[in-house]
Amino acid sequence: MSGMQEKAPPGPWRSAFRVLARNRAAMVSFGVLGLMVLLSLLAPFYAHDIAHTDPFRANVAGSFTLDGKIIDIMQPNDNPLHLGLTPAGPTWNPFAYMLGSDSQGRDVAARLLYGGRISLLISFAAAALCIVIASVVGILAGFFGGVVDMVLSRIMDIMWAVPVYLFAISLSIVTISDGLHIGPIRLEADNLIIPIAIIALVYMPYAARPIRGRVMALRNADFVMAARSLGVPRWRILLVDILPNVASSIVVLAPLLAAFALLTESALSFLSIGVQAPTASWGTIIQDGEGLIYSRPMVAIAPGLAIVIVVVALNVLGDGLRDALDVRETSKRGA
Repeated sequence: MSGMQEKAPPGPWRSAFRVLARNRAAMVSFGVLGLMVLLSLLAPFYAHDIAHTDPFRANVAGSFTLDGKIIDIMQPNDNPLHLGLTPAGPTWNPFAYMLGSDSQGRDVAARLLYGGRISLLISFAAAALCIVIASVVGILAGFFGGVVDMVLSRIMDIMWAVPVYLFAISLSIVTISDGLHIGPIRLEADNLIIPIAIIALVYMPYAARPIRGRVMALRNADFVMAARSLGVPRWRILLVDILPNVASSIVVLAPLLAAFALLTESALSFLSIGVQAPTASWGTIIQDGEGLIYSRPMVAIAPGLAIVIVVVALNVLGDGLRDALDVRETSKRGA
């Protein structure tokens, strides 16, 4: 027995992954998110090879074939006088306007997938950028304290005092006409970097606050004090001792921030101050269906359901990550 080596216990990240893998709700949510991302990535394949439509070109005078019958995309209204035209309703056939068409004769199903590409890209990119900025601000404020903490905290207090959507709408209105011009950086109004940066900025205080609190608790921990007494440089303490210990908090915040970013992007795009035409997002598709809510409600319902599904999945996954990365919860399960 003396020659046998004891197997090293699994690390905290591996243990957290095992706990997360046993969480069925979190795994189902992860699968749903993966499916939504995959379907969005397949948007060009669906539009060009299955539905055979151009989701960005108006087609009010066009038609499609369903069960051997030629159907006009724009059809007479159902009112007694049959005045005006109404877009074709859902056929539930993936090869022919599955979710119907909008007021411009465009395939809603194809636009839904293309819109998912933009909405998910903006939400995930905004969450990642927010995490980076919040981590830098929270770690610097919590570790150095003093004047650094006072200045950064006051900036966060000012941003915190403004309601999120009012802040986002104000920044979007400022950049929607002329774009963003800061020195040599020139971004046009339709550049996706603008909504990504705005959403990341407005949620930064909400992510930086808990990171700052975690760092302030770690700053007085025994291992940090020991490193300081040994003359370890501050940058090394930040990278080796502080950052790994706040990584779990950062990971838990990521899916929740992505959910908030998706809702904010959809709201801004619905108000025409987010994603700009001809680019489609779930928010712009809902705006397209606003005038058809009584005659062709699926135009607005389909992207709304997609937003709900993704937001719920992100929240459930975030709860699973929080439980898996919480030391007390993990120790209870291990016991």
